[in-house]
Amino acid sequence: MDILLIAGLWLDGSVWDDVVPELTALGHRPVPLTLPGQGVGSASATLDDQVEAVLAAIDAAPAKPLVVGHSAASTLAWQAADARPGKVAKVALVGGFPAPDGRAYADHFAIEDGVVPFPGWDLFEDADAADLDRQARDRFAAAALPVPEGVARGIVRLTDERRFDVPVVVVCPEFTPAQAAEWIAAGESPELARAAHLEYADLDSGHWPMVTRPRELAAVLAKAAAS
Repeated sequence: MDILLIAGLWLDGSVWDDVVPELTALGHRPVPLTLPGQGVGSASATLDDQVEAVLAAIDAAPAKPLVVGHSAASTLAWQAADARPGKVAKVALVGGFPAPDGRAYADHFAIEDGVVPFPGWDLFEDADAADLDRQARDRFAAAALPVPEGVARGIVRLTDERRFDVPVVVVCPEFTPAQAAEWIAAGESPELARAAHLEYADLDSGHWPMVTRPRELAAVLAKAAAS
């Protein structure tokens, strides 16, 4: 199966480099995406530009793909399910939950000169980065790509309720499946509360398992694709 890999804020497709060979060895065709404004294009890129890039990859796939969204890009994966409900086999959300219709994509970080730079490690809780040592954190920060304001402040649009029939797996790295289920039941993710086919996968890692646990993440995604 084609597995489209969408990284979260400040990351391009290269962050999946250690996951790609693992998925390939498991018989899948991983397709890491580099989004407009984050590794390709200009700082004027918008959220709509990024959504269109994901949809183009779905349309180019020979069969229905598994669409993987990491962190904030869980929203991009869910927007893809909304725009192509008949062309997405399943959505995997790694360490994130989709924003609802009408909400800004990622407006919780400061804008500086038209972009959102990586804010540093103080804003991330211990569980998020507990498995990243100092060298790994320094490499991450040095490679981080500023996110265009038009992406971060872009408004999420969801229009097709058929998205709720697309199967979803919530991959739980720095939190547990029990915590995720509790949050959804409490109304913290209204989109996932309406998902008809929702499952959870545990993954013992911090917020960036593609960096720290690539083999384990690949195994979780391969299992999601198989089901």
